[in-house]
Amino acid sequence: MPRRYWLVKSEPFKYAWDQLVKDRRTYWDGVRNAEARNNLQAMSKGDLLLYYHSNEGKEVVGVARVCGEAYPDPTSDDERWVVVDVEPVVPLAEPVGLAAIKAEPALSEMALVRRSRLSVTPVTRKEFDRVLKMGGTRLPRGA
Repeated sequence: MPRRYWLVKSEPFKYAWDQLVKDRRTYWDGVRNAEARNNLQAMSKGDLLLYYHSNEGKEVVGVARVCGEAYPDPTSDDERWVVVDVEPVVPLAEPVGLAAIKAEPALSEMALVRRSRLSVTPVTRKEFDRVLKMGGTRLPRGA
């Protein structure tokens, strides 16, 4: 199956990029929206994630990778909710803010712009590459 691309949102005071880097791996929990949950379930090991700080900052700050596919969310008694395991890949050299994303014509159809309330969204390869370019960032070899 070909690699897919996603955007995940986290409020920095809850779980910032720097915390993921420090932890080296975590499970992505707390998703309580059916569409966002379905996106988590669709993730495969090796898929790449744009890591977005929501509310405070409102910017893509890093790239993470799915390192474990969907399983029941240990923070919920409801078996419908799932988590995936993620690990950091690379921080963006320059965070890419929401205003810059909205101002970029090539990103006008991005789910972050069109479905702003959703915490886990698909991203096209072109959108992913454009955000990395705007952030002055290249993926490391083998990522």
